[in-house]
Amino acid sequence: MPLTEIIGRQLYLTEFGKEVAVAAQRVLDEVNKIDFLTAAHKGQLSGTLKISSVSIGNYVMPYFLSGFMESNPGVELLLDVTDKKDVIESLEKNEVDFALVSVLPEKLTLEKMELIDNKLVLVGNAQTSFPKKPSPKSLLEKLPLIYRERGSGSRLLMEEFLNKSNVKVKKKMELTTNESVKQAVMAGLGYAIVPLISLKNELRFNDLQIIPVKGLPIQTNWYLVWLKGKKFSPIAQAYLNYLHKNKAQIVKDSFSWHEQWS
Repeated sequence: MPLTEIIGRQLYLTEFGKEVAVAAQRVLDEVNKIDFLTAAHKGQLSGTLKISSVSIGNYVMPYFLSGFMESNPGVELLLDVTDKKDVIESLEKNEVDFALVSVLPEKLTLEKMELIDNKLVLVGNAQTSFPKKPSPKSLLEKLPLIYRERGSGSRLLMEEFLNKSNVKVKKKMELTTNESVKQAVMAGLGYAIVPLISLKNELRFNDLQIIPVKGLPIQTNWYLVWLKGKKFSPIAQAYLNYLHKNKAQIVKDSFSWHEQWS
């Protein structure tokens, strides 16, 4: 019986093919369970570590995971890099062990661990000259600013800073990812306040420049959070222990460039 069919130039599963795919996935899942049980019998950690992270966390989280994953080959990682709304929802539903955020959600009772500073700086392309000394905040009223989408933690921090500073800015455009914001700034479409953690390569190759402004950078933290009172699996507890022991060294080895910027 055919598992696939071609309609036009597209390949589709037949109804029978879909049933076989579901059954095959069940078999593979059972094989994975046997692998986990075998590893556990040998005294190794086994199972899945589940973490949800806001989008810019992809510049942070991998460095705090690589050593743990290397030391525990029986552990699988499910790292969901998504928007803030989905991260909070996964916490509310207790679908993940941990989440990485830069703005703590107000409605959830959480425990947290600070991983690294989160500094938001004003950036522009490398072609325009600005004074080396910090400019007054009024400079922001003269620059077309590029925003992240509503709900973004970076946008929330930026808008809080602008409101507290009584600065009225020209909103140039709104983009949905940090990468698209950086590309727009490099192309000369405007300026943006973005997390320093995302600028390592752009600063190294002089694609972007940090423009000093009084009151900047905005200072927060990157937090690893979990529901208060959560019962950890052996894997989640082992990972938390790993961070307590190795966090300072990871920051030193992987983020020393970040700490040099004020």
